[in-house]
Amino acid sequence: MTVARITEISSVSSVSFQDAIVQGVDRANKTLKNLKGAWVKDQEVMIENGQVAGYKVVLKVTFILMD
Repeated sequence: MTVARITEISSVSSVSFQDAIVQGVDRANKTLKNLKGAWVKDQEVMIENGQVAGYKVVLKVTFILMD
């Protein structure tokens, strides 16, 4: 039997939403083992002085629990 867990993380990039996703998954992979998938729960653009200053994503990351 396989048991998985889902955890929620957020990641911010000054480049793009895609970069925020990649950075979030890369960072999660350093702490969590057996990552199997992730989906974007939410996206947000941060604005400073009328300009886009950052891209934030909230990810739901799935990983398999070890015995």
